[in-house]
Amino acid sequence: MGQPQNLVFLGKLFSLSSALIWAFAVILFRISGRTVHPLGLNLVKSLVSCLFILPTLWLLHQPAVPSLPLENYGLLFLSGIIGIGVSDTLLFESLNRLGASLSAIVDCSYSPFVIILASLFLFEKMTLQQLAGVAFIILAVVLISHKNSLNHIPRKDFTAGIILGLLAMFAMAVSIILMKPILSDSSILWATLVRTAGGLAFLFPAIQINRGHRQIYRSVFSSKNWKPMLSGSFLGGYAALIAWMAGMKYASVSEASVLNQMNFVFIFLLGVIILKEPVSRKKIFALGIAFGGVLLVLLG
Repeated sequence: MGQPQNLVFLGKLFSLSSALIWAFAVILFRISGRTVHPLGLNLVKSLVSCLFILPTLWLLHQPAVPSLPLENYGLLFLSGIIGIGVSDTLLFESLNRLGASLSAIVDCSYSPFVIILASLFLFEKMTLQQLAGVAFIILAVVLISHKNSLNHIPRKDFTAGIILGLLAMFAMAVSIILMKPILSDSSILWATLVRTAGGLAFLFPAIQINRGHRQIYRSVFSSKNWKPMLSGSFLGGYAALIAWMAGMKYASVSEASVLNQMNFVFIFLLGVIILKEPVSRKKIFALGIAFGGVLLVLLG
């Protein structure tokens, strides 16, 4: 049985709001990522998320450890390991290599990954129009992968950035499929907290086994970009994440993921306006193709 229409509309609104908030967070992460290691940046984001979620649960009189099946905890925890610990770290690394505007186009692979996995495991049907939209988005990623699109980015960083970005979006899609079946009966705040705990459970040992763990911690504590790092962590790790979870709960996975995907337009524009990243005809053309693909998927 599906959600009532008013809740579905609310879910779509949350998903679109999440896209806008996340876009501003990405710009702030791009600034702080110049001096902070991706693992360290993800750690700060996740800690800030917990710091705000816990008192929010208390204010709303919601239990931090509700009486629910252990399977629910396990799936959400695993979803957090993959979707926050792994995916966001890969995303930050890709962002550092590509910049915000190019990274935004690569991140369009998010909705195709989600829709394909949702059709395979959640049995959400795909139309021919949605398949065409997926093809458009893939075409956009292929287009910017051409060597003439490199501009100022070294070939090694460019290739690695695209691969890392695609892996980040695939990991995020997997994490969504894992958590979606239990979201309908779960508190959004509680689910967000458990997922964030999963992310932290990955990040702490990942940093410790890294040979440069001292430099990672040093990059966090000695950062000259504390203001953008903490601001981005609040927007991306708390505000956008809760809106994203709400969208996933009330709307279908396919619809929510496509509306989330609108963040690439916001990120692209903010990257050009705020970060002064270069614009080329090919980059704009790829953006247009990706946007058309997203519309096809949404209207399909």
